[in-house]
Amino acid sequence: MADFLRAARGRITPEAAGVIDDGRRRVEGLRREELAMLAGVSVDYYTRLEQGRSKSASAQVLEAIAEALQLDDTECAHLYTIAKPTPARRRRAPKPQQVHPATRTLLETLNEASRPAFVLGRRLEVLGQNRLAALLIADFEALPATERNQARFVFLDPHARELYADWEQVAADTVAMLRMDAGRHPEDPGLGRLVGDLSIQCPEFGRLWARHRVHQRSTGTKRYHHPLVGDLTITYQALTPGDDPDQTLMIYDTEPGSSSAHALQLLATNSRNEYASGSEQQLKRSA
Repeated sequence: MADFLRAARGRITPEAAGVIDDGRRRVEGLRREELAMLAGVSVDYYTRLEQGRSKSASAQVLEAIAEALQLDDTECAHLYTIAKPTPARRRRAPKPQQVHPATRTLLETLNEASRPAFVLGRRLEVLGQNRLAALLIADFEALPATERNQARFVFLDPHARELYADWEQVAADTVAMLRMDAGRHPEDPGLGRLVGDLSIQCPEFGRLWARHRVHQRSTGTKRYHHPLVGDLTITYQALTPGDDPDQTLMIYDTEPGSSSAHALQLLATNSRNEYASGSEQQLKRSA
């Protein structure tokens, strides 16, 4: 929470906060005393929160601080989560996440409808995907289990920088989604290892991680520069399948009649042809 508060305070300009700027600032953003004044709390109390010397804050104080920091709904939810951690319990290794059979059936149904779709779990692990998603992004299910991760793909696979037309934005959103996971599961050793690996192997990840931005998957658009079918823009929708709140079903679509829809249809045709060819080879081997 201390790191998040400091980062959020550093993003607010005096002008945006309605504070008179005397022009003598040693740090970016607001001073602690200015933020405390806007939130209606004492400077000493707010300083203890930022320095990690106070582990609790009332709902009223959190609301006042969130308003002073001009947090959006996602950032507010994240602040409440990290400010009120669940009581300490005996650590247990988290159960491996699995995609429900009904969700796998849905993935294949979406494939037949020319809709790329995949399931993300904790730490942005890719738990499942249909053939069209594998052709559009990457065939994660062909990778070793330890490498089936969206964040590893975005930051460590050179293909990702060529595939995403807006790689910088995708990278920032990816880190912000991991920050949300860190808030919900602060003692997840797998997340700690992932963040450590990415910080060492990719300085850009470390820079983005230090910003403490958060992002919730919902809806939006992405632009791709695909090596087979060229440029296309997709819209996506994020849903929660089954009863696991840490799983997200991502469904892609395109505008009907657009060049992007045509490009996706070409990939879908390729997907069906590959599947038919594979089935034919399997039949020959069986014979």
